[in-house]
Amino acid sequence: MAAAPPKQQLIESLERASRPPLTLTGPSGETVLVLPHGGRVLGLYSSASSKNFLWTSAAISSPELAREHFGSDRWCNSGGDRTWLGPEIDFFYPHYPDTSRQYFQPRQLDPGRWVASRTPTRMIVENSLAVHSFRRGWTQSIRIRKTVSMISNPLADCEVGLTGELEFAGYQLHTSLELLDPLADNVEIGIWNLLQLPGGGEMVVPTYGPTTPVVYFGDIPQGDVRTEPRCVRYRMSAPNEQKIGVDAIATTGRAGYVREDDEDRSVASLVVRNFHNNLIGPYVDVPLHTPERGGHAFQACNIDADYLGHFAELEYHAPAIGGPTGQSRSDDVSQVFAYRGPREIIAQAAQTLLGVTI
Repeated sequence: MAAAPPKQQLIESLERASRPPLTLTGPSGETVLVLPHGGRVLGLYSSASSKNFLWTSAAISSPELAREHFGSDRWCNSGGDRTWLGPEIDFFYPHYPDTSRQYFQPRQLDPGRWVASRTPTRMIVENSLAVHSFRRGWTQSIRIRKTVSMISNPLADCEVGLTGELEFAGYQLHTSLELLDPLADNVEIGIWNLLQLPGGGEMVVPTYGPTTPVVYFGDIPQGDVRTEPRCVRYRMSAPNEQKIGVDAIATTGRAGYVREDDEDRSVASLVVRNFHNNLIGPYVDVPLHTPERGGHAFQACNIDADYLGHFAELEYHAPAIGGPTGQSRSDDVSQVFAYRGPREIIAQAAQTLLGVTI
């Protein structure tokens, strides 16, 4: 697996490819990079390291590769934390109901035409576009606005005293989705945020009780997904592509990803996402094989493919808006907390934040 470029190399690569990122620095020196191209949070760094907590594509590791990447007519998955829309079955299969013929990312959504602005304490990217439902036949004008701000370390005042040995960085993401056309009865759209992380770790999804995740696609090796009384564990190291979903009623609104360092197995990282979970949704994203089934609030996707790279996705959906709901705007707020340090201390942090032993 190719190592991700250090922070300054990534910034210089993007700047020389005419895609400069926006930088926001926290009170303790931690850094967030936002890439307006694609409207992504691309980098997350502690004050002590230039190593990215998030996954980025090798295609942006040098100016030459980045220029080729951004100039391609293929989908440019630069990495990081991106925002898509659900249901996936509506927007990404242009020949529906034939879902085997083509999967296509709407270019007006990603990379889109995001307009960036900032204040001293936050960064904002906004994209206005029209989306078409290939399944239901409607077209809707929408606006997506993402506001990124720094946050404090929730373990800073923790009685177990974890912060002294752990690097930390984090951010808050406020995502708003607004329908610009009059409400139509058959329109349903929901925010879908996907956090891309270096592959080969384990996703830990706390639950309120035993639950069986639904396999969306792919062949998951036996034993890689385990259901326990209070969590679902997913070891994300298999080749090719696989994905699971977990019902809203089961999830606690928090999930984490643990991964050992490639060079020093005594060091590990923990990335936790805290998101709002509404038991009654509506969550409208569904598996292709059972489109009539209710959707899921949480999803985890493992990717290990030559044309995309090797990464894990921690994904969550916000409840949909549109005609059936009577709502034309959604405001979703989530937080990302990232830690790096001795594995035994990371285990304590996971127990504190997720209530799960790793």
